[in-house]
Formats: sequence, structure tokens, C-alpha cells
Amino acid sequence: MAENEADAAPPEDNQKIIQPKKLYLKDVSFETPNSPRIFTKKWEAEINVEFQISATEIDTDLYEVVITLTVTTSTSGETAYLAEVHQAGIFVMQGFDAQDLHQKQNVYCVRILYPYASAAVSDLVSRGGFPQLVLSPLNFAQIYSNRTNRPGESTSEDSEETEQQQA
Repeated sequence: MAENEADAAPPEDNQKIIQPKKLYLKDVSFETPNSPRIFTKKWEAEINVEFQISATEIDTDLYEVVITLTVTTSTSGETAYLAEVHQAGIFVMQGFDAQDLHQKQNVYCVRILYPYASAAVSDLVSRGGFPQLVLSPLNFAQIYSNRTNRPGESTSEDSEETEQQQA
């Protein structure tokens, strides 16, 4: 019984909390601009993967974090498909200063969202009639560190970050 009371105790004012409240697909797009002709070409895929991260405060200590994952694949110099997914989550984030909050949104929250976004893109590509696409895991802590250590870079509470990766 004492354990349950301890679990139900309200958090201290200086306690740091990150808790996902809701994960959802905010927007999805899939285009095959050169179909059906593209299906007759020899498949030598050139894959370009880009992602953006944005975070917005929607209420006190409540934030929406969105990762936008865009995959453009070409073969024989023509675009085979373009798939874009906006995977979002609502997170309770309490007790962080602005710099720590920005880092948690761009690393911790994105680590949670990326697998969902990656799976959604993979499903779109397969349903579009193309070979299975499995995106590599990304080290968001390293990406964040590299990005914030660039001269002239600044961090803000409402952020929008863009990274590009050639697959």
C-alpha cells in the first residue's frame, strides 16, 4: 500500500519529467510521378532521405514534436517515388531550462517518433509497388551535437531543424 501512495505522490517542483501522451500520424504523402513507365525501368535506386524536426509549445509543459521524413527515390534519372510522413507526438516536458528542453525535443522525443515515421514510409513504398525500403537507424544525439556545435548555430524553444542523409 505504501508503494502505491509513493507512486501517486505529485512530482516535486524541480523534478524533470518527460512523458509521451499521444503519438499520431499528422500528414502523409506518396507520389509516383513517372508511373507506370517507371516500373519498366531497370531498378537501380538512388535514395535521398531528409528529415526535419519541429517543436511547438501547445500548453504549459505540453509540447508537440513533429519529425518530417521525406524520401525521394530515383532510377535511370527519373523520380520513382516521393514519400513524406509527418509523425507527431504530444509530450509532457517539465523542469527543463530552454537549452535542455531543446535538446530533449530533438533527441529524446525524436528517438521515439523516428521508428514510427520510418515504418510508415516503408509501408507507403511497399504499397506503392516498389521494393521494400528499410531506413537505417539514426544517432540523433550525435546529429544534435554536430548541429549545435557549428559556429553561429543557435537553439530556440520553438525549433525547426533539417538534416539530409544520402542512403
